[in-house]
Amino acid sequence: MKTFPMFLQMEGRRVVIVGGGEQAAQKTRLMLKTEAALTLVTPTPDPELAELIARGRVQQVTELSAGIFRDAALVFIATGCPALDTAAHALAKSVGALVNVVDRPALCDATTPSIIDRDPVVVAISTEGTAPVLARQLRARIETMLEPGLGSLAALAGRLRPEVARRIPHSERRFFWDWVFSGPPRQAIARGAAREAAALIKETLAHGPAPVQGSIALVGAGPGAADLLTLRALRLMQEADVIFYDRLVDPSVLELARRDAERVFVGKEVGACSWPQDRINAVVVAAARQGKRVVRLKSGDPGIFGRLTEELEAARAAGIAVEIVPGVTAASAASASLGRALTERGETDRLVLATATCRPGDPDPDWAAMIAPGTTLAIYMGAARAGALSARLCAAGVPPSVEVEIVSHASTAQENVARCTLRDLPRVMAQGQIANPAIILVRWPKSIAARNSLSTRLSA
Repeated sequence: MKTFPMFLQMEGRRVVIVGGGEQAAQKTRLMLKTEAALTLVTPTPDPELAELIARGRVQQVTELSAGIFRDAALVFIATGCPALDTAAHALAKSVGALVNVVDRPALCDATTPSIIDRDPVVVAISTEGTAPVLARQLRARIETMLEPGLGSLAALAGRLRPEVARRIPHSERRFFWDWVFSGPPRQAIARGAAREAAALIKETLAHGPAPVQGSIALVGAGPGAADLLTLRALRLMQEADVIFYDRLVDPSVLELARRDAERVFVGKEVGACSWPQDRINAVVVAAARQGKRVVRLKSGDPGIFGRLTEELEAARAAGIAVEIVPGVTAASAASASLGRALTERGETDRLVLATATCRPGDPDPDWAAMIAPGTTLAIYMGAARAGALSARLCAAGVPPSVEVEIVSHASTAQENVARCTLRDLPRVMAQGQIANPAIILVRWPKSIAARNSLSTRLSA
């Protein structure tokens, strides 16, 4: 290592920042997160810095001198002027200050790392100035692993440490803290329930450990692309003991799961045995009853045609803590792939999500009630019923000439797109250009409806 990573105590210590523009403002924002006393050296601070000076958050000095740097714990020089930066650096070094000159590595005693702040949990990443972009990429990955409330849990642990030392035998403390940071308190923090986490820890300290409780997270895996997962979905996958998934979950998504997590396929495939919903409910609940952290991974958004209600009710009936994590649904992914919005101001101000596949014995959807001028109709699971869809939508009054877009495997490497009119939809689907899973977008803009209405009146 050319540099040595170290965390400096900043409480009550002085930090000097030279400069009054955006670079100086960036360093000021960073140091305001600490408990240091800030001195800003500039005669002309920008509006942001001027406000901080007016509020007393920062002390202003207008003239540069060596005495300003004496006894400073850290100096940042960020004037934007190479000559002035060099002069300020010389003055600071003359009194032995530790100096960082922005964008001048040769003049730096210390460099600013890429920081992940979950105070008091702080992660710093440095590439010794060789690859700042890589440092930012690493930071982005680590950010996904550390939920926003983690710092509050660490702070609570710090406050309770004396009580833990008094109540928990030394030989059992490691197991206790593992329970805090890997078990229900950490899970509560991840849900934003800081009070619940504190209550769990205090209850355990008062009465001893409770029996291990399992949990179920019904997680949206998104349309396919792994980088469309939410941060919460990714965290839960990396914490899970067992993951139940179906055939629509892309393998690249599963690669992001915890390596030693058990993975159980519960989907349906042609030529393979199927899993009835009752059986899926039973195995998911059984795993949670064993004290495991269970993730039920469902493609898209679990609340949109994903049989969420059945699995939610099964978990609640068993008295198991259950969490719903939304995901990017196929309609959103398809529209993004097409490079256009699902709704367009003045043309389509109504969005309807519908499924063409109902329960056996149920009547067909009432298409006439779903679509009217100004509507975008997103049809899930309709590829195999393209002929019937076209006929029934036309019968419901939709002009046969309206635009239809079909997107298969949206957001993945297998993505395929076809465009046609409603009249031609059966022919395009019969040609086999589009494979399941696919979503069909039928757009009936107001302008087309208005033109058709005018044509009808004129012809009459």
